[in-house]
Amino acid sequence: MSMGTNGGGKRKGGRRGYTAIAEINVTPMVDVMLVLLVIFMVTAPLLTVGVQVDLPKTKAAVIQGDDEPLSVSVDKTGRIFLQDTSVNLNALGARLMAVTGNNPDIRIFVRGDANINYGRVMKVMGAINAAGFKKVALVTKLPTEKKK
Repeated sequence: MSMGTNGGGKRKGGRRGYTAIAEINVTPMVDVMLVLLVIFMVTAPLLTVGVQVDLPKTKAAVIQGDDEPLSVSVDKTGRIFLQDTSVNLNALGARLMAVTGNNPDIRIFVRGDANINYGRVMKVMGAINAAGFKKVALVTKLPTEKKK
């Protein structure tokens, strides 16, 4: 808080005195918000799923949606990942319920490596479905078009 003299500021007793200037300086708050905005803009693209999975190719249509889906990945060794975190198949349903806040309407994308056993991916999808999630989709690569 700063003190200043107000040229003609008189008090009740007729004496001159100091009066406080009651102004809020918002510049530091704006500076912090702009720094946070820049940090979030830089880091947001880096928050994609980081598990390396060689997806199979297909001609299926692209799924449209506004919300950001959760990603469950099965890598080439058969390990299961919820986003970037390794998880056991038996704990997958409980972890999904905890992450989604018991919201079974969240979209979940299952990413399975092209070289993994089909049964392993189906076990993962079965565990997700048994936890009550109905919006489950498999993620694949679109085939590359050959030039003529």
